[in-house]
Amino acid sequence: MVRKVLCFYREGFREMTLGRTLWVVIAVKLVVMFGILKLFFFPDFLGTRFDNDADRAEYVLEQISSPNLNSNPNEERDLND
Repeated sequence: MVRKVLCFYREGFREMTLGRTLWVVIAVKLVVMFGILKLFFFPDFLGTRFDNDADRAEYVLEQISSPNLNSNPNEERDLND
């Protein structure tokens, strides 16, 4: 049964004409999105600002559990706001 399914897909991919071009386009887009754009637009924020994993984990936990994500954590808030 598994062999029949694998043969079905293998023959399908062999017979493709337009499909191969589309798969190439998809592969190129993935390489651009995850390879090139990551280098320029998503710097290693935690790696450059913290020396070890414990400090990174503490920072991430603090950011996740912060009650107000839009405020500056270093300034005190007035509870009457």
